[in-house]
Amino acid sequence: MTPEEQDQVRARQKSRALVTGLLLGFLAILFFAITLAKIGVSDQI
Repeated sequence: MTPEEQDQVRARQKSRALVTGLLLGFLAILFFAITLAKIGVSDQI
């Protein structure tokens, strides 16, 4: 594998890792928001 190909592979891996990290962060925030909403609803009952 040439150095240019290795650089391209690393760039793709980096972009995939970034997207995966952002997606996991979004899901964590979403679950937290849902939990807060459920706690808020149960306190009003």
